[in-house]
Amino acid sequence: MKPLSVQSEPTTGALEFPPGFTWGAATAAFQVEGATTADGRTASIWDTFCREPGRVLGGHTGDPGADHYRRVAEDVALMRSLNLGAYRFSVSWPRVRPDGGDLNPAGIGFYDRLVDHLLDNGITPVATLYHWDLPQALEDRGGWAHRDTAARFAEYAETATAVLGDRVSMWTTLNEPWCSAFLGYGSGTHAPGRSDPSAALAAAHHLLLAHGLAMPVIRANARDAVAGITVNLFPVLPASDSAADADAARRVDGLQNRLFLDPVLRGAYPADVLDDVRHLGLAGCVRPGDEEVIAAPVDFVGVNFYRDHHVAAAGAGERAGGAWPGSEDLVFPPRDLPVTALGWEVRPEGLTELLVGLDRDYPGTAWYITENGAAYDDEPVGGEVDDHDRVSYLDGHVRAAHAAVTAGVDLRGYFAWSLLDNFEWAEGYAQRFGIVHVDYATQVRTVKRSGRWYAKVAADNRVPGGAEVW
Repeated sequence: MKPLSVQSEPTTGALEFPPGFTWGAATAAFQVEGATTADGRTASIWDTFCREPGRVLGGHTGDPGADHYRRVAEDVALMRSLNLGAYRFSVSWPRVRPDGGDLNPAGIGFYDRLVDHLLDNGITPVATLYHWDLPQALEDRGGWAHRDTAARFAEYAETATAVLGDRVSMWTTLNEPWCSAFLGYGSGTHAPGRSDPSAALAAAHHLLLAHGLAMPVIRANARDAVAGITVNLFPVLPASDSAADADAARRVDGLQNRLFLDPVLRGAYPADVLDDVRHLGLAGCVRPGDEEVIAAPVDFVGVNFYRDHHVAAAGAGERAGGAWPGSEDLVFPPRDLPVTALGWEVRPEGLTELLVGLDRDYPGTAWYITENGAAYDDEPVGGEVDDHDRVSYLDGHVRAAHAAVTAGVDLRGYFAWSLLDNFEWAEGYAQRFGIVHVDYATQVRTVKRSGRWYAKVAADNRVPGGAEVW
């Protein structure tokens, strides 16, 4: 995706968003629910991964999470106090269909209650069918590297939408299939922890096939709902004007962005990416008719944005490694930019560049920012969490979103990541993304300064100016 030069907006003035713009917050089942063995839930690939020594920082697991499974009514009341118009959650596949098998009434019952709580509080439920918690039993049969998993996903989608489709009006099939495929099966830094570039590319295709198979299921069981997919997208900037760096940027853009967007929105994989990875067998996974299935019409695409990519063909910086099949030797040179607690560079204007570029390259598509947020080291002091760095991060990125709207992008909503501090995958509980602090020992929730700021934005449909008191 070729980056654009976009004029930035004022950094201090108040900004009004269009009427009807959605303000929400997001979580994922494995990260917040806890209760990993309750009511018939069986192991996911992340439960297994957590038990393997050295995989997760501190040996942490999905318990306790934020104990959302047992505190759902309390958490929905908290959402209402933050003026959220929508809550994006994921459904746990091993809770709803343990081991990938038959329906578990107790498991789907949790989401049934959650949806009712949300609606009773005037909050729109936004359901994601897959946020990385594949049943371990299906991984044992090949996981996403095996084509059959896509068919099993369609069965699971039928179960979830048959029960919830009468009340959930917005669905996403997958969250960040790039991570599921390339971190899970390429670099091995995420579950299931495999390091096989061919398997990673096969997983990418089968995830997209699963998305395509699930779309007509959602249409049938949630007739009045809108549905789409959520992908983590990055503007990709070459480190120099050299032809080698330009080609490095093309390759990263292809694997990160176009490999997932083109088949969904254009009906075919990008030819240059297929050429880049031909020796790894992706083309051989794509059977006649697959691309037509994947291209099932969507109502929107969700964009998860945290940073951009600054890439070079060689030199100093983080190596691409196994997360970039066929391009492992590329590097991501650091820049003189602020960073989050995870070391991720902060450049809000990248979000504007991304959205305007998406609008140019995939015209007619509606977009939601389905995740945006930052990890910082914040702890309560005197009962308060003054996370001014996160406020600055969110303010800058919400302003960047507004700049995209002003430029004509059909951007319909913004979901902060995350509602609650939670289990941050391979980082365990060491990194906090929430606008609400969670004390994992007591499960006490404390709204951070960022949460109060975001509650005002959501209530007013407006970013407050720098001189305003909130």
